[in-house]
Amino acid sequence: MPKKSTGLKLIIVESPTKAKTITKFLGKGYKVLSSFGHVRDLPTSTMGIDIEHDFSPKYVIPKKATKVVAELRAAAKAADEIYFATDEDREGEAISWHLRELLKVKPEKTKRITFHEITKEAIEHALKAPRDLDMRMVDAQQARRVLDRLVGYELSPFLWRKVARGLSAGRVQSVVVRLIVEREREVQAFKAEEYWSIEAAFNKKGDGKAFDAKLHSKDGETIDKMAIGSEKDAKTILKALEKADYAVETVDKKKTKRSPAAPFTTSTLQQDGNNKLGFSAKQTMMLAQQLYEGVELGEEGSVGLITYMRTDSVNLAEKFREEAAAYIKEKHPDAAPAEARVYKTKSKGAQEAHEAIRPTSAWRTPESVAPYLDDRQNKLYELIWRRAMASQMADAEIETTSATISTGTPYRFRATGSIVAAPGFMSVYQTDMKENLLPPLAEGDALEAKTVEPKQHFTEPPPRYSEAALVKALEERGIGRPSTYAPTISTVIDRGYVEKDERRLKPTELAFLVNDLLTEHFASIVDYDFTANMENTLDAVAEGEEKWVPVIKAFYGPFHENLGVKEKELSKKEITETATDEKCEKCGKPMIIKFGRFGKFYACSGYPECKTTRPYDEKDKAAQEAAQEQAVGEVCETCGAPMMVKRGRFGAFLSCSKYPECKFTKQIKKLTGAKCPKCKEGDVIEKRSRKGRNFYACSRYPACDFAMWSKPTGENCPTCGNLLVFAKDHKIACSDKECGFIKEAPQKEE
Repeated sequence: MPKKSTGLKLIIVESPTKAKTITKFLGKGYKVLSSFGHVRDLPTSTMGIDIEHDFSPKYVIPKKATKVVAELRAAAKAADEIYFATDEDREGEAISWHLRELLKVKPEKTKRITFHEITKEAIEHALKAPRDLDMRMVDAQQARRVLDRLVGYELSPFLWRKVARGLSAGRVQSVVVRLIVEREREVQAFKAEEYWSIEAAFNKKGDGKAFDAKLHSKDGETIDKMAIGSEKDAKTILKALEKADYAVETVDKKKTKRSPAAPFTTSTLQQDGNNKLGFSAKQTMMLAQQLYEGVELGEEGSVGLITYMRTDSVNLAEKFREEAAAYIKEKHPDAAPAEARVYKTKSKGAQEAHEAIRPTSAWRTPESVAPYLDDRQNKLYELIWRRAMASQMADAEIETTSATISTGTPYRFRATGSIVAAPGFMSVYQTDMKENLLPPLAEGDALEAKTVEPKQHFTEPPPRYSEAALVKALEERGIGRPSTYAPTISTVIDRGYVEKDERRLKPTELAFLVNDLLTEHFASIVDYDFTANMENTLDAVAEGEEKWVPVIKAFYGPFHENLGVKEKELSKKEITETATDEKCEKCGKPMIIKFGRFGKFYACSGYPECKTTRPYDEKDKAAQEAAQEQAVGEVCETCGAPMMVKRGRFGAFLSCSKYPECKFTKQIKKLTGAKCPKCKEGDVIEKRSRKGRNFYACSRYPACDFAMWSKPTGENCPTCGNLLVFAKDHKIACSDKECGFIKEAPQKEE
């Protein structure tokens, strides 16, 4: 007997917020439920891959998903039609496939719908144009998952046996660590070179308005940046200019156009989120997810504010371009372009998505939604809205003035200024351009030199990667995909390979050791081209040009064979121990440098009979001594037992001697040499935030809540008395920005 029709149409999405937003657009007869992400995955305790049978994955239902699966099965049984409305990328396609497999319903009863934005129009259009599951995309996702599982579950235990327990390796993760390590080695190998510039301040005779200029040429030849290599060279030039007669020789004016950037992709959003807002890639994607899935806008209810945030495309829907044009014509008529702008994707391997990240409505301005968003959501939405709107506006016109200043000698100075003649897109989207207005100058104008000074400079090493710079480097090399950048960066930080130092990514000693081991013995895993080519191969699987099993087989055979060879060839002692000439102070046996989970340390070669250890470097030794001193007389605040010094991922700390019965720990104060400017009693100490970022706060917290991000030098400002802090570009600045005091930091001795 056929089942009686209920008329119910079940829609399944991944997120409860997304479900709530979609529900408001549907009439009776629809039920929207959330799967809360993946409902099936590989097991965590075992490999979960049947290597002997074409790498068949053995999926299980995670414990946290069992209740959800039961509810979905019950709802599916009662429904006439089931729509899988998960995200439109490979991960979303795979979730839909897993749902269909678990629900055990007839294929003809299920339909797949996708949409790039969560709006009424987009949902209605999707329901009118359902499709079948794309098994090519599912296969590509499975191939990536299987590949990463094989690498992680075979290479990570190898590192446990050869280096230290708890380490991890990954196909993309280990390449990211390599990039960061190689940049650090560039920094370490860098030798600063001295160079000088001659800078002057002029004004027209009889006119008090000053403008700046720099020595530019000699005998008509431009002076190279490094040409003035010493103070002696600089003084020679100054001597030649002692009787100089300054005048404006030429004035050139020209207008240039600056075009707006394309609307955001996942990668560029992560970069600007980091550069402009200080967000990590992970924070940016989390906030973008919230904006995409829907935010409560008062009486309007839950509204999806942006389009799908995992995309490589810079294309914009024609409907949005028309809407943006209408908004610009009304609100910024002077910035309306002659015709709509269309952008083309340039990134390597761009795939999957069909549209850039943009607001779902051009008329939903940041000001209109600000009351309903928290501060971080509001900042990111404003960034996305302004970038998308700017991309549809006219070029900005920049007027540049360049004046050459003669001296009556072979030397010439040059002054440049630039102003925004027509703001165009810059009326809504700020760039890094700074206006510099020169006074009216004409050829022959006599000038007075208020100052002519030599300035010393030093070349600087390449900077450590910020998250934004790392994302850009990964995209340029075709490593991973933009949707994987945020979790990968979080992983290398969480695993102790990388730490943040003033918002820059710094590799730990562990990163150097593991990277060198992998580079020497597993070159293909950390090879940039191999990783990029694998991404292209996965794309080919998604396009149906390759089958996923042969792809995995071609990789796994050589990889597994090499792993077996290295298992026999390499010993932990060779990798993690280095002999020294030092003797153990207790037993007289040679000391060795060992490498553990938390870095290098000295240990007695007579272990386990002699368990003498000590820190590896002077900085660590000083911290250990400070910890030992602090531990004397310290008792546990929980149980009263003596405290003892232990070492962890972030160095020495105090721990209860009754561990594991009592797990009380206490941080060791890292003094900066500065006294708290607020309470005048405590010391300013270095601390670490929950996000892994260093900050500096009063040691009397919570009695005193003074805190700052910049590291104090230990000295006070000679102008206002506030703390001096280390600033960018080798500068020392006053912590009070209104003071404005700044000076060069002293150069480190070689």
